[in-house]
Order: sequence, then C-alpha cells, then structure tokens
Amino acid sequence: MSRFVYGLNPVLEALKAHPQDVVRVLLERGRDGRRSHGGERVAEAAAAAGVRIEEAPHGDLARRSRGGVHQGVGAEVAEFRYAELPDLLDAARERGEPPFLLLLDGVTDPQNLGALVRSAHALGAHGVVVPKDRAAGITPAAFKAAAGALEHCPVARVTNVSRALEHMKELGIWTVALAAEGDKELRELDLAAPTALVLGSEGSGVRPLVRKTCDHVARIPMTGEVGSLNVAAAGAVALYEVARQRSES
Repeated sequence: MSRFVYGLNPVLEALKAHPQDVVRVLLERGRDGRRSHGGERVAEAAAAAGVRIEEAPHGDLARRSRGGVHQGVGAEVAEFRYAELPDLLDAARERGEPPFLLLLDGVTDPQNLGALVRSAHALGAHGVVVPKDRAAGITPAAFKAAAGALEHCPVARVTNVSRALEHMKELGIWTVALAAEGDKELRELDLAAPTALVLGSEGSGVRPLVRKTCDHVARIPMTGEVGSLNVAAAGAVALYEVARQRSES
C-alpha cells in the first residue's frame, strides 16, 4: 500500500530521506503549460534519485490532496511506518542525549499533529508518541503541515497512554503534562533531565487519568488577555523551553 504526499517540502524531503520508498512523483503544469519552479526542483531531485516522474492531469492533485495547497507537486510513497517506543529511546541513546519525547494525548486535528511533529524535530526531540485510537493519524494533511519533518522524526503509537507514561517513569523519564492551571511554571522544572512532555486534545486538554499519572503538571506563563494557546502553539513554546534549558546545561 502507498500513501499520498503533497507539497514542495514534504515531497523533497521524502526524495532526500527515503528515495527507495517513493513510488512515483506527480507534477502538474500551470495554465500556461509550464511547471512551477518548485515542480522543476522536484523533477530534478526525482531524476537524480531514479524515481519515475509522471504528469498529473489538471485538478488531480487538488482532488487527491482534498483541497490542500499542493503547489503542483505530489508523490506516491510507501506506507508510513510507525516506530515503537523503544526506537525513540534508542535514538536518544545513539545521540548521547537524555531522552526528550513529546506525547500527544488525543490530538485530533492532523494539521496540529503535523505542526507538532515539525516543532518537535526542529527543537531536538527524539520522537513523538501518539495513541492508536481517538487521535489523528499520519495523513496527507499531517505530512503537509509537518513540511518534511515526518521523514526524519519517528512517531510511535501506543495502545494505552497512561501505561506508556508509567513505563517511561520506570526508565527514569520525568513526565510533564501541560495545563493552564498547572501548579508550576514550565521554566521552574529541570527539563534538561530525561523528559516527556504531554499535551492534551484541542478541546479538553490532557485527560484526568493521564494527568494524574504524570510527575508534574506545569503551565506556560501568560501575560496577555487571552488565557490559553492552541495545542500547536503551546507545544512549540514548551518544546523550545526544553531545548533552551538543554543548550544552557
């Protein structure tokens, strides 16, 4: 089975990171009959990787991307391979760093998922953990929002979030849930230690049982009139705080 990836950066990163998994590249010409500049870049990368290039009929990419911004570029790629939790810990060990994970407790918007994976990869996390049920999966929209990060940042799926957190705690990883009413500010915690940040769903946040399982419940200090951030923005801020502390340790 294959998946559809669309947009300039996601397709270029797939060709760069896993060219053997790219079945074919689909390029759409504009009304003037020419490829976009991005389309030419993808064509060059595909040719260099030995990947088949095909012309897409006008409107085909819009249909397959369900109206997403495809930039005249798409690709059929081998089915996404989820990692296992030990794979993420192995990645930390290989880099000689204390584990730094992001766990998402029920994020349902694939664009938020993609944006969070992008931030996690950019800020040095060793991977992202998501539940198998009642949460967004790795869809074309998630790939587009991740802008290529999903080709580099492993994503593990777990059956039970609380059980996964308990396992992390047994391994010496501090688990930190984010909530507006957290009893400590995030910057007060030692995030240079092995850490798993836990973010909840867009509507209700981290579930009570999951929050109870975590070692800490922390908040991002807010000074404006708006009382909270959306999950993608909150995740980016929290991930940056971990990266900042680690760069200074």
